[in-house]
Amino acid sequence: MKLQNITDREMSWLSFNQRVLELAEDPTMPLLERVRFLAIFSSNLDEFFMVRVATLMSKLENGVTAANVAGFTPMELMKQVSLRTNALMERQSNVYHKEIEPLLKKQGIEFVHWDQLNDTERGYVTKLFQDRIFPVLTPLAVDPSHPFPYISGLSLNLAVIVKNPTSHEEFFARVKVPEILPHFIATAKTGSTRFLPLEDLIAIHLQELFPGMIIQDHYTFRITRNQDMDLDEEESEDILTSIEQELARRRFGPPVRLEIESEVDEKLVTRLSNELKINPENVIHISAPLDLTSLNKIADLDFPDLKFDRFRSRTAKALAEVDQEDPDLFFAAIRQGEILLHHPYESFTSSVVQFLQNAAQDPQTLAIKQTLYRTSGDSPIVEALIEAAEAGKQVLAVIEIRARFDEQANVRWARKLEAAGVHVVYGLMGLKTHAKLSLVIRDEPNGLRRYCHMGTGNYNPKTARIYEDLGILSADPELTEDLTKLFNQLSGFAPQSTYSRLLVAPSTLRSGITERIDREIKNHKAGKASGIQLKLNSILDEGFVAKLYEASQAGVKIELLVRGICAVQPGIKGISETITVKSVLGRFLEHSRIFHFTNAGDHEYWIGSADLMGRNLDRRVESLVRIDKKEHQNRLQEILDLGLSADSSSWKLSGIDWVRVSKNSKGQALLDVHSAFIHTYSRER
Repeated sequence: MKLQNITDREMSWLSFNQRVLELAEDPTMPLLERVRFLAIFSSNLDEFFMVRVATLMSKLENGVTAANVAGFTPMELMKQVSLRTNALMERQSNVYHKEIEPLLKKQGIEFVHWDQLNDTERGYVTKLFQDRIFPVLTPLAVDPSHPFPYISGLSLNLAVIVKNPTSHEEFFARVKVPEILPHFIATAKTGSTRFLPLEDLIAIHLQELFPGMIIQDHYTFRITRNQDMDLDEEESEDILTSIEQELARRRFGPPVRLEIESEVDEKLVTRLSNELKINPENVIHISAPLDLTSLNKIADLDFPDLKFDRFRSRTAKALAEVDQEDPDLFFAAIRQGEILLHHPYESFTSSVVQFLQNAAQDPQTLAIKQTLYRTSGDSPIVEALIEAAEAGKQVLAVIEIRARFDEQANVRWARKLEAAGVHVVYGLMGLKTHAKLSLVIRDEPNGLRRYCHMGTGNYNPKTARIYEDLGILSADPELTEDLTKLFNQLSGFAPQSTYSRLLVAPSTLRSGITERIDREIKNHKAGKASGIQLKLNSILDEGFVAKLYEASQAGVKIELLVRGICAVQPGIKGISETITVKSVLGRFLEHSRIFHFTNAGDHEYWIGSADLMGRNLDRRVESLVRIDKKEHQNRLQEILDLGLSADSSSWKLSGIDWVRVSKNSKGQALLDVHSAFIHTYSRER
């Protein structure tokens, strides 16, 4: 059934990526940061096609004609998505060519073509081609004895038209641009800030790949393949093996997008799209270079004046005065009182990583239990778990090997942990484990004591430097008992567990949040203080959209701070008049989730891993923890207040349209949320 005034998921996601693009278009942003936002925009769009457009195409292929909750049939939605993505990619190309490239050139960072190179540069890149590139190139011809080759997803390719000088017959060939070198290669071994696209270097040497043939034409293209997983867990006897098999199959997912260089002969485009079985609406013509995700390498160049000011996170105040590497002192600091962490302003390494490293090395630690959804390639957390297991401690790792695009890495970690003697489990059948939990059991003079960490973000020290997240370190017996029950549910059989400080999906989270919204409605009607503030990555679940509309119609003030997808349409007369929605994007990726309910003045605050989406509420193990300490509640309120403030730069949602508000009525720049927090945390709190 169609719910009135709900925004479609895909269209809302594209609005989010448009906001990312607007950061790249912002002339007040440091230049290399604009370059990085272009790369982020491209990477986001790649994933959108690999998963969301792929799912939409599957519906079309299976003949689905029913409208979704937002009122779109798959055919209608595909047309809207195609129009929107084409327009966004054209905007990206325009800002890159008309603004970013010229500005970079003024700063001495230049993208050049072969005919712009001097003799020394030509000599260097030619030798590079002969030594590192030519040996790995494989020209693949297409003729009666050579079928059209398999083309891997997201690879950059040269389509080459060659002519036999004797028979005058034309042939098509494909050359894959190898990934052994960066897409943009420096034109000297050291010190150069002039960059030649790798495909240009290959193109100028095509004659060496096709000796005796005439090179008629060449152009670059790139395809995106369906990368969504189709895993039937109930039919799987060994989920780890099944994931490995599905990863191998996924490499050959059907194409869902063809990006091709502008001004290419339409006959060639038609031939290529026919060979790849790509519909015309999924063929996107853009100006070279294709694949701007590779601009990250340019954004990494050492030009401090073209980047955000350097920033170093500080150690959380409660841990700053203790010897970080002394387990007794570290755990004693947690016993003094629960510690609220706000990353990246407060260091993840000196808090969460140190927590687990101390537990691994501590002779009093008996056991460690840990969830892992995404982590870094050289994870000190995984190494700590291995060290603990090798020291004879009991270690449980609940690894989510179905974490999208991290499946291969998580399979490797699972194998490595198992080899070290860690008890590795994969959570509950049919449910992804997305909760961020860590539990340590120590044998102390007064008996066993449990310590825990709960957070809103992944156990990944690298992303913790750029993701805004919250967490707590605690020795609260009530909370650690909750986590003991939850880990028992994940590793064994404990479906009837009840919790004191937690809301857990899929059992109690949906009902718990619903009850609290109903309570705000009841309080407002009774003349008591009421209000709802939510900070989320996404809100999509139609049940909660309807519930928030119900609360709004009852008069409850609702303030939403949403980074990504938002199905709620605020400010609609008679439906959502008391709802406001804002979005903050910038230097850091807003990732924490906060739920605040006024509760007649007895304020309730929750943080955790869950967004208000069907997958989080019904198909994942998620957890929210109630924050009880007044000091910590005040800090959470500071985060909400700053993001929602009219004095802070943000995007404001009106109906379905996001409008950036970065200046006040006098034309003065509004406060940047991330800069404000950097300043706040640089002072002693």
